[in-house]
Amino acid sequence: MIDEVRLRMAEEGIDALVLRPSPDFRYLGGQGDGYLVLPLRGPLETAAGPLEAAALIPSSARRVGVDPEMRAWELFSLRVKAELVLASVVLAPLRLLRGPAEVAATERAASAADAVLLMARELAWFGTTERAMARRLWAMMVETGCEEVLSVLVAAGEHSAVPRHVPCDRVINPGDALLVSVCGRWGNHCSEVARVFAVAEPPEDFEAMYSVVLSAQRAALDSLRPGVTAAEVGRAAQEVIEGSGYGRYAAERPGRGVGLGQDERPWLASGDTTVLAPGMTVCVEPAIYLPELFGARVADVVVCAPAGAQRLSGSSQALHVLDH
Repeated sequence: MIDEVRLRMAEEGIDALVLRPSPDFRYLGGQGDGYLVLPLRGPLETAAGPLEAAALIPSSARRVGVDPEMRAWELFSLRVKAELVLASVVLAPLRLLRGPAEVAATERAASAADAVLLMARELAWFGTTERAMARRLWAMMVETGCEEVLSVLVAAGEHSAVPRHVPCDRVINPGDALLVSVCGRWGNHCSEVARVFAVAEPPEDFEAMYSVVLSAQRAALDSLRPGVTAAEVGRAAQEVIEGSGYGRYAAERPGRGVGLGQDERPWLASGDTTVLAPGMTVCVEPAIYLPELFGARVADVVVCAPAGAQRLSGSSQALHVLDH
């Protein structure tokens, strides 16, 4: 792998990479805190801080790739005269493809999320709050052995129509639509699963809207195969939603890449010309949000296999009615 990275560095005219804890850092084997420095020639080295990392950069370096997540104070601490560019110009193309072990880790993370969402059906939801249930699901993710919980969303009623809602003290009541998603990391790889529930009974017209979301995801999965662009997969989902009359309420994009990071290329949206290939993993997540009423999003991580899309999460997508 290091040889491939160095080949890309040479192509981009980059003399060294400096990485902080991030997906790129983990890609090169970084663990815990600290920094990694990879010169074009010489060993991969670790450093405790940015000043120590700066000392490992060859004095002759003219162009240095820095971690996209590096903060301003870290960049100033490097104190190098070289041109600074994003390390992602080297690493992003290499990180698009996952090997069998990486796909297996992603699937294990998806299985943990599946297990939690299945157990969630048996919890007592009536009269509790979004925040309380989110904390409980977070603890359940930890209990599954998930090495890191990245996010838990519980959005009830009108809050399910807010794309980036943060669970709050809103009480969950009968008649609410409920959007629940969990995202965790296993073996350094991320996976998210999102499902929709109804509390006691679904709101009027909710089931019809949710069926459109499911149809949109099926269309995206049917189109996902090697040789197709990410934009084409996104378009397949969007066309279903637009054809149903919900186009103006659709999420901005119906999917994105997942791997060492939970939001990364390719983007299943117009403009992304990335050609899909075996080993790429994406989260297919079409959504419709009706402001002040309710929303629905279903999310599953899939791997692009030679024969097409292979779902890594296997839990039922049917609308489940919570009765307690």
